Amino acid sequence: MINVVCGVIYQGEKFFIARRKTGIALEGKWEFPGGKIDNDESEECALNRELNEELGMQVKVNNKLGEVIHDYSDITIKLIAYKCDFIAATFALTDHDEYKWVCKQELINYDLADADKPFIDMI
Repeated sequence: MINVVCGVIYQGEKFFIARRKTGIALEGKWEFPGGKIDNDESEECALNRELNEELGMQVKVNNKLGEVIHDYSDITIKLIAYKCDFIAATFALTDHDEYKWVCKQELINYDLADADKPFIDMI
């Protein structure tokens, strides 16, 4: 099992989601962005690092929202979500090809990665 952390990033009443680009795992799926936790780092540090690397984004990491264990066809992940306040971003996309700020009600209109879907009911 791989431990992965993601940010449920707020700005006012909207949430940040990003679409995974063609050529990488789960291409075309929308997600709450984040990434793998390295052995030597905390969940919060991993989230800050991944958001900066993938989006040029800075956030304030708040409380843990929840955890989901999900079996994809080739891998099992434990996805850990944190509520985050948006601070700033360059939006330099490395693993994504699009991003959006959406209201909670709009999240069901996007093809979210399966592991991310349970977090909709937690926010």
